[in-house]
Amino acid sequence: MAIDLETLKNELNPEQFRAVSTINGAILIIAGAGSGKTRVITYRIAHMLDSGIPQSQILALTFTNKAAKEMQERIKDLTQKKLQNLTVSTFHAFGVKILRQDIDKLGWRDNFSIYDETDRTALIKECGRELQFSPDAMDIYKISQLFSNIKTGRKNWDNANDMYRQLYESYQEGLKLYNAVDFDDLIVLPIKLFREHPDVLERYRERYKYLMVDEFQDTSHQQYELMHLLADKNIAVVGDDDQSIYSWRGADYQNIINFEKDFDVTEIRLEQNYRSTETILEAANGVISHNTNRKDKKLWSGNGGGKPIEIFMPQNETEEASFIAESILGIAMEDHRKYDEFGVLIRANTQSRFIEEAFLESNIPYTMSGGTSFFERMEIKDVISYLRVISNHDDDINLLRIINTPRRGIGRAAIRMLNEEAEKLGSTLWPAIQSLIKSEDSPASDALKEDLENFVNIIDSNRQKMLSGHGLAKKVRDFLEEIDYKSHLVTEFSKSEKAVRFKLLNIESLLNSMEN
Repeated sequence: MAIDLETLKNELNPEQFRAVSTINGAILIIAGAGSGKTRVITYRIAHMLDSGIPQSQILALTFTNKAAKEMQERIKDLTQKKLQNLTVSTFHAFGVKILRQDIDKLGWRDNFSIYDETDRTALIKECGRELQFSPDAMDIYKISQLFSNIKTGRKNWDNANDMYRQLYESYQEGLKLYNAVDFDDLIVLPIKLFREHPDVLERYRERYKYLMVDEFQDTSHQQYELMHLLADKNIAVVGDDDQSIYSWRGADYQNIINFEKDFDVTEIRLEQNYRSTETILEAANGVISHNTNRKDKKLWSGNGGGKPIEIFMPQNETEEASFIAESILGIAMEDHRKYDEFGVLIRANTQSRFIEEAFLESNIPYTMSGGTSFFERMEIKDVISYLRVISNHDDDINLLRIINTPRRGIGRAAIRMLNEEAEKLGSTLWPAIQSLIKSEDSPASDALKEDLENFVNIIDSNRQKMLSGHGLAKKVRDFLEEIDYKSHLVTEFSKSEKAVRFKLLNIESLLNSMEN
């Protein structure tokens, strides 16, 4: 479909039209909640393509995979084109794309793995054990936050707890040793790459002549830096300072000010709300007008009044969860609503547990958005990593995850030795293990050879079992007993019997899924 200016004028309100039809220069689009932001971005890209700008020159950066996917689909629907060369991506996925191409220049191999919070926690614990930190000094959540702040430049060692500096260095070495990067690295390392290798930066600037950034109010200082390095002069950012919810993760209101300072900016405001009733908007405007550091704006709606807002104050999390479940059951029955018409917003992931339990008890089906999905939980990843290695010995990423889980004496020095052996043989890690066990000039000690042999036997003896016949769930249950995985959990979570119970229940749930 051709997106000519007449079509645009009929489809959009005047401010939306101005945002869509201005495609050159630096533009700041302040898009209030429900003001048709995605529509504006979609039409803008379609209009750019219609104006003769090649797909390959456009880069649109969003914050979630869901937003990227939705945007791509809406542009395809609108233009009726395949758009194979258009890049619509999250910041982090774009970071991965850059690193897959050029991370070797920073000393990693290009088949690096990306550590999630569970892997990161395991590595911090391992480094702590090697440096003989007392368990009391290992507040993992606090340490993880500190490492993130140091890495992204929100803190430095002058204003942070110096006792963790050696632990941080050990953690960084560990990442490189395991050929892994963490989530922060997906932005930090491309910036490092661009600064140290201007030719790589030039290649990207040459390719992407038009940049768009969605949810600009949520960009961190690092993401702004990456965007600033990439952008020449044609850049549009879309955001709303009133909707910034990620300051704890480094989102920086200052970025809007920096953008106005670093570029010659045209500002366009979208203030008509298409999503809510006047009641909701008045409440929102009333609350948010008290914020400091915001661009003054007043959302308005043509949707009429709507129902009043109700507030309920429960005594505790259990009571709150029961109230939510009962309310949903009641409304679903009385108003003939389907479960997928309800949404529960929570402030922090830790609150989900009570609500999940209440839903399970009431037989309310639900999906979890954000938070730790079941298959990302440490214990589930461990089981699945074992199954993957049993099925495919050459899966290095999963092999590294489980070779010392539960701990079996194959520590960091042994992993280093394995990496060197694999490099020497030009192979994956499995042949390197065999070589260290069997070769006459093996640098491995007898004790290490025995530990490696035990690991190989566990994998090989279960391969035949798992890959033939029926009853996989029972076989996995027997396997977990064989490696005494329960004792591993008890050791890892010695301070919390409840955590061990929860993790064993999760494993049971996985085994039930296999049975079903």
